[in-house]
Amino acid sequence: MADTKHTRTATLSFGDRRLDLPMMSPTLGPDVIDIRRLYAEGGVFTFDPGFTSTASCESTITYIDGDAGELLYRGYPIEQLAEKSHFLEVCYLLLYGELPTAAQMEDFENRVTRHTMLHEQIQYFFRGFRRDAHPMATMVGVVGALSAFYHDSTDINDPWQREVAAIRLIAKVPTIAAWAFKYSVGQPFVYPRNALDYAGNFLHMCFAVPAEEYVVDPILSRAMDRIMMLHADHEQNASTSTVRLAGSSGANPFACIAAGIACLWGPAHGGANQAALEQLREIGTVDRIPEFIRKAKDKSSGVRLMGFGHRVYKNYDPRAKVMKESADEVLELLGIHNNPTLQVAKELERIALEDDYFVTKKLYPNVDFYSGIILEAMGFPTSMFTPIFAISRTVGWISQWKEMIADPTQKIGRPRQLYVGATRRDYVDLHHR
Repeated sequence: MADTKHTRTATLSFGDRRLDLPMMSPTLGPDVIDIRRLYAEGGVFTFDPGFTSTASCESTITYIDGDAGELLYRGYPIEQLAEKSHFLEVCYLLLYGELPTAAQMEDFENRVTRHTMLHEQIQYFFRGFRRDAHPMATMVGVVGALSAFYHDSTDINDPWQREVAAIRLIAKVPTIAAWAFKYSVGQPFVYPRNALDYAGNFLHMCFAVPAEEYVVDPILSRAMDRIMMLHADHEQNASTSTVRLAGSSGANPFACIAAGIACLWGPAHGGANQAALEQLREIGTVDRIPEFIRKAKDKSSGVRLMGFGHRVYKNYDPRAKVMKESADEVLELLGIHNNPTLQVAKELERIALEDDYFVTKKLYPNVDFYSGIILEAMGFPTSMFTPIFAISRTVGWISQWKEMIADPTQKIGRPRQLYVGATRRDYVDLHHR
């Protein structure tokens, strides 16, 4: 944890004022200036749109070094976890802080598996949506409605109820997402199968039909497991911050996760892999890539290279390396070699990694560039990309929410503002205006 003794200070001078502000040192990352008493002692606010330089909390869950291209879950590099671990083990790690023993892992898997089914009456929520409703709209509504069905896990002051809510959300969100998909394509809902692993169960609920047997391919299941693992948490991103902000008001966990899903729906956040794939389709053929590259370099064109670069990573996204391996395995399994979109993706990747313009600006392929290709190859429409992201990120949201609830320094979120509107003025009667 951070150095909370404040042994060092930073001096802020403005006008005739001088304030000595405490400094905190994290275990990893840059030092932090503690400005909690800035307004009380100095009468001023800070201005930081997008919170690009503001630490909103102390956390022990995830660490990102954007310059080094490093992502750690509880200190473990994502590359090691992707190679040696699996999603539910990563869930345990994020929730409880340590890798489980064999007995702990078995108990955790059993608890999650026993909660995958939904209350039967929840089916009526799905049927209330239009057939062409976006699956994310369905997920926001249904996840938010869980609090109406599971009253025994909504008391945030009860540690056991928080634990039950965590397990229920991790277990049920894949079922909700799969049913949202089934509803959108007009197929009957498929119930969970406890004999399948987490990722395989999700694929089965998405693609099985009552008329014939569906066997989950282990390569596809492993690829889905990796997608979930790589997206499980990503520090204080927009949706995680939304969950924390909603939770700071004392809202129940189901409402908080629904808020996170709503935020994730934004194309600049969870919809990035869909945008990347749609851009590849827009390019269409390999011979059109040079024209597109010219436009991407021209700031006045308004064209951005989707799936390349990252707000945090200024180096190769460590998740992208793992995702590329999965993409190669899935495409080889499915025999997809001459797909035009795939050909465009491979050539665009090659050019971007060799072109001085993109290399200088550190516009490396990110995780969204490859995940969209994998999901499309599996048979998912682009409308399901963000719901799958939501399944993956639920454990991160829950871990961050639980950490926030247990933090004795947490307060209801209340950002300040730089007001630039009208100054005080008096009301004028209608007939005098």
